Amino acid sequence: MSYDPQLSLLDTTQAAVPRPAAPSNSLRSPRSDRTGPADEDPDKTTAMPSKDSQSTTENKTSATPDNGRPAEPDKSTARPPAKTNGRKTPRIKRSAEHLAEGQRDISVSEFFVKNRHLLGFDSPARALLTTVKEAVDNALDACEEAGILPTLLVEIKQTAEDRYVVALQDNGPGIVVGQVPKIFGKLLYGSKFHNLKQSRGQQGIGISAAGMYGQLTTGKPVRITSRTKPSYPAHYLEVVINTQKNAPEVIRDTEVEWDEPHGTRVEIELQGSYKSGKHSVDEYLEQTALANPHAEIFYYPPKGREEVVYPRLTDDMPDEPATIKPHPYGVELGILMKMLKESKARHITTALREDFSRVTPTVADQICKTAGVSPRARPTTIANREAEAIFNAIQKVKIRSPAMDCVVPIGEELIRVGLEREVENANFYSVRTRPPRVYRGNPFQVEVGLAYGGQLTGLIDHGDLTDGGAWVGGTRLNPTKRVEMALTSISGVSRKKAVALLLKAGIDRATRAGMLSKLQVELLRAALDADVRSESSSRPVHLVRLANRVPLQYQQSACAIHKAVTDVNWRRYQVAQPRGGLPHGPLVLVVHIASVWVPFTSESKEAIAHYEEIIDEIKRCVMDCGRELGNYLSRRKKHNAQAERRSKFDLYCGELVEALHFLTKRKRTDIKQILDAAADHYAEVGDETQE
Repeated sequence: MSYDPQLSLLDTTQAAVPRPAAPSNSLRSPRSDRTGPADEDPDKTTAMPSKDSQSTTENKTSATPDNGRPAEPDKSTARPPAKTNGRKTPRIKRSAEHLAEGQRDISVSEFFVKNRHLLGFDSPARALLTTVKEAVDNALDACEEAGILPTLLVEIKQTAEDRYVVALQDNGPGIVVGQVPKIFGKLLYGSKFHNLKQSRGQQGIGISAAGMYGQLTTGKPVRITSRTKPSYPAHYLEVVINTQKNAPEVIRDTEVEWDEPHGTRVEIELQGSYKSGKHSVDEYLEQTALANPHAEIFYYPPKGREEVVYPRLTDDMPDEPATIKPHPYGVELGILMKMLKESKARHITTALREDFSRVTPTVADQICKTAGVSPRARPTTIANREAEAIFNAIQKVKIRSPAMDCVVPIGEELIRVGLEREVENANFYSVRTRPPRVYRGNPFQVEVGLAYGGQLTGLIDHGDLTDGGAWVGGTRLNPTKRVEMALTSISGVSRKKAVALLLKAGIDRATRAGMLSKLQVELLRAALDADVRSESSSRPVHLVRLANRVPLQYQQSACAIHKAVTDVNWRRYQVAQPRGGLPHGPLVLVVHIASVWVPFTSESKEAIAHYEEIIDEIKRCVMDCGRELGNYLSRRKKHNAQAERRSKFDLYCGELVEALHFLTKRKRTDIKQILDAAADHYAEVGDETQE
């Protein structure tokens, strides 16, 4: 058979057709399409079909059932047509049985492998931070549950351009060897999900998800070393996650020599990116030390940076939070039905008393009476209609709020001490802790700390003029350079800013730094101070969000804390605020919410849901601190005005003394003493720092 270039453009299944059929103006029957002769050349319709065509016709005819409907294609031979350039693949009809063959279970590990952004692993920088965060949270929880003052060692080593090893070691109680694989190699495994108790972890996902991310990006297992007692040997394990089964697989388990009497060390190698500044590991650990003043943290950052130590501020452990039962107001209908079906009580009133908090016998009887349910009905046989009646009755019956010993705040004194360590020499501090409140039956408590001024306003230690040379911004200007270029050696001063500073100070740009007079240096210092102060007053407040002593780094605008702070009218407290935004100024604001169940918006635990009760309580606490700040700024403004009046008085005091001496003939020293006393009494100079 000779090669026909036109046939190459056709589907291979049509290669037996000599040429395309002539167009027809009439509609053909479906059966004519299957028999074949209608598609042949009209001039050859009288010719007898060949044996091959007869067999083909017989096969096509036999494949057609008697009812005239096309037969289902054989699954063993049927396949979709190949996709060709410029053509769309036609959709194939599939049976329900065929679709059922592709359905299977999806493990939670497989789900989070494809949706790891939900856990905070959506970028290399955030992945590194999330890994450190989950490891630190687990270590602090373990130490506190064992009654041990935490001492943590956080180490980050860079092994390649985009690879890091995160190591965290604690002095906690250690982990039983049999539990190590499940803790680090199985998602949704933990001891806190089913308990209503204040803790950092909630879902049993964090540290195992970090190990899974490291396994996906580097192929390396999680390495764990743990010891429970000094008399017991330390065990070293390497664990990976079987994502199809959501189950751990132990690669190595051996006894090793370890100097620590008890504790755990975990190492995870992952693909990441290290940075300093906002949303960094450095900032997270700084805020963790603020929220956990009873902890001691040693931090070894990568890239040759110096070790950072956050010393322990108190030797007192936080109080042990109590575990409470669910409160009726916080239980939804489906959960109520499930609890009743699983209850071991014989009567519905007994189930309400034993399975819920704050339900007394009187309250239980009142709920049953309101719902129209017999108090002696068995909870396991309660129908859906009766369960819904009980649920509606609970909302109508007055029930006391749950016990508040399940919530443990940081404390006003410790928040202030932490703020004083992180924000040195601030002009004003204010801390408030609100009484516990309840949302959906879950107790919570809000604390707010505020620091204003001081180093936040850009106070600069310029240096001592007596040391020789021109000292500006803590830097000695190179005397051989022009002052314009010499100023750029100061941190944060660009050439453009240097020109602006010289313009404010009235100094020629071409002047050599070594030729500056003492007055010119003072003018330069004043110009730099004014510039830094102006920048600090135009920056948004530094908002530190804490939930159960854990810093929240991302999704700030989606958080209830951000919503509450922006809803406060800060202009009332003499603080600038753009419409619908955070206040601006030299201000650090710390907001902590402690609860048995923090309503996070996602599994990554970065933002708190917008519950009206939570937002309202945060606003009240922030406003308490805001009123104190407003009073302080009013006093400072008054004192500054008095100081300005006093300076004007001092300016003309000499002439006034001479005039009074001429009129009264009294001694100049006596007149000066009287005038100074009057000035001190009526224009008392106020200190800018808080007394």
